[in-house]
Amino acid sequence: MQTKQKVLIAVVSVFAVFALLIAFVPLAINMLGSGVKTEGIDHSALKPSSTDIDGEWSVSNRPNANRSAAGFTFNEVLPGERRETSGSTNGITGFATIEAGTLTAGKITVDMTNITTDSDVRDNNVRRKIFHTDQFPESTFELTEPVDVSELPTDANVGEVTLTGDLTIMGTTNSVTQTFEVARSGDNLIIAGDIPINRLDYGVDTPEFVAAKIAEEGEINIRINLAK
Repeated sequence: MQTKQKVLIAVVSVFAVFALLIAFVPLAINMLGSGVKTEGIDHSALKPSSTDIDGEWSVSNRPNANRSAAGFTFNEVLPGERRETSGSTNGITGFATIEAGTLTAGKITVDMTNITTDSDVRDNNVRRKIFHTDQFPESTFELTEPVDVSELPTDANVGEVTLTGDLTIMGTTNSVTQTFEVARSGDNLIIAGDIPINRLDYGVDTPEFVAAKIAEEGEINIRINLAK
């Protein structure tokens, strides 16, 4: 009789621990923040332009309010909840060529191996299990059509340009056309915007996490600070 009681107590204890884990996993995930997002242009940090727009421009990584950054924003799909989650990196290189007021060439390259959210565990999942950065360490955007930028404001205000180019993620390339904010500020040229994407178009699958999956629709967030 005593043995049966011990077995019963052990079984009840196992079920109790299991139930606690089921309750705790979503709670633990909800304790994570919404990540680190690449925001648009900080208008308050702009100043009148002090250089000609024509020339060879290179990505600047100098820390400031409009520092170069790129990343992603997707919804995490939890039981009974959808929550926006973002990741970002300052690991950006690239260039732009402007001749006679026309943007004729440009390419940016994003180092995907140091994408950061606000959780080391999620960072590892994003890099290795979602974007497979061991195999695809970089993503790129390359301009494919020239665009007139001669009428951009020079007085610390923001203009807009529509860019068409090839977006490459995980070795898959798609043509995208998107309108971006552009600002001429001091000796810098700042371009920022969000590119809507379906991750399946780039072969980005979501691993079977215990309590969260990733929505198919999301966006690529870009803010590029260029200097001569």
